[in-house]
Amino acid sequence: MDLGEGIRKAISRLTGATVIDAKVIREFNKELQKALISADVEVALVSSFTKRIEDAALKENIPPGVTPRDYITNMVYSELVKMMGDSYTPEIKPKRILLLGLYGSGKTTTAAKLAKFYQDRGLSVGLIACDVTRPAAYEQLETLSKQANVSFYGIKGETDIGKIIRNGTAALKDRKVLICDSGGRSAFDKELVDQLKVINDGFQPTEKLLVINADTGQVAGRQAKEFDSAVKITGVIITKLDGSGRGGGALSAVNASNVKATFVGTGEKLNALDLYDSKKFVGKLLGIPDIESLIKSVNDAVKEANIKPEEINMENLDFQTFYTQLKAMSKMGPIKNVLGMMGLNDVPKNVAEESQEKLKKYEAIIASMTPAERSSENLVRDHSRISRIAKGSGTSEKDVKGLISDFNRMKKFYGMFKNDRSFNKKISKFMGSGGSP
Repeated sequence: MDLGEGIRKAISRLTGATVIDAKVIREFNKELQKALISADVEVALVSSFTKRIEDAALKENIPPGVTPRDYITNMVYSELVKMMGDSYTPEIKPKRILLLGLYGSGKTTTAAKLAKFYQDRGLSVGLIACDVTRPAAYEQLETLSKQANVSFYGIKGETDIGKIIRNGTAALKDRKVLICDSGGRSAFDKELVDQLKVINDGFQPTEKLLVINADTGQVAGRQAKEFDSAVKITGVIITKLDGSGRGGGALSAVNASNVKATFVGTGEKLNALDLYDSKKFVGKLLGIPDIESLIKSVNDAVKEANIKPEEINMENLDFQTFYTQLKAMSKMGPIKNVLGMMGLNDVPKNVAEESQEKLKKYEAIIASMTPAERSSENLVRDHSRISRIAKGSGTSEKDVKGLISDFNRMKKFYGMFKNDRSFNKKISKFMGSGGSP
């Protein structure tokens, strides 16, 4: 059970409570403590956190019209935001960024993600490969640089880091943002410190960001202190947050170490790097919909899939339109992430996985249809066509019939809005222009 699920289960126990007394709040806190400790939040932090909840809940009166559950939920939200630290907004200006971290932190991938982040905001970017200890680190960063479409510099086989820095900064002097990917170790040691000091002196970074895997939990705090003592870091990037049940422990530990979280990695793709926003993070834990992120995700997916807004015509729904929507959805990442942005965190894992697999099948089925079949669903009712489409898509006739059934249900749903003149305009704006519906 991850942190969010544990907190939501604790809050659900308040359903039906008419008063908040000592017994209710202590039982609630007991469940809350289990969830936080299971997520590897430091025990001292858990104790002080739940003590504040108890003191406030028993001393304050619930405002009229507010249920005990909503009152406590708001209190938990506020205290979690404090525990997880401030949100982060970077300055979009020329800078030099040094990335540090141990093996397995995702540092090299993060370097490319960070490069894409600044390039998407109008700054030219160059990546410098200074990891001279890990096999294939040079090739990995070079490949990722091409994927991100940013400049790259490295000297394959060279072990003189000072030389790489001198030549790299000279070769990429016209780039507005330079990002240096440093070497790591399996553990923090003197050799790593000495290497980082050489890079720090030669590169003269304006930002020094430590990259930490969310699965490290509260150990993240110790890592932050160690690296900070060596080269005075300016912030931390938490990676692999989407698949970790210990991300809350990592973030709270970093904040307790007086180092700010800056970015969080939320997936494998190069655009899966978000600015750290404690309110959004805590909101996701509590199951609060994040409409702003959902809209951004949809717009990014539409852009990546090269879909024009006019292709998403909700008033004339056919298989072609449905296919366009599926292509966009496939660019949004795992369906569990999309459900999370909608506040639907507790959908069973097997249901989410089955839905993801179904969408892949449907995309393959529609891709196997002829243009005429995509524009006229009646043609697809013919058994011979169903059989041909199933074979062409590598699916079964049952899968094709399932698509037809689900499509008709969706068409019926949209038919309810046929007389709403603003509906198509709202959907088109949502899907294509970046505005809110």
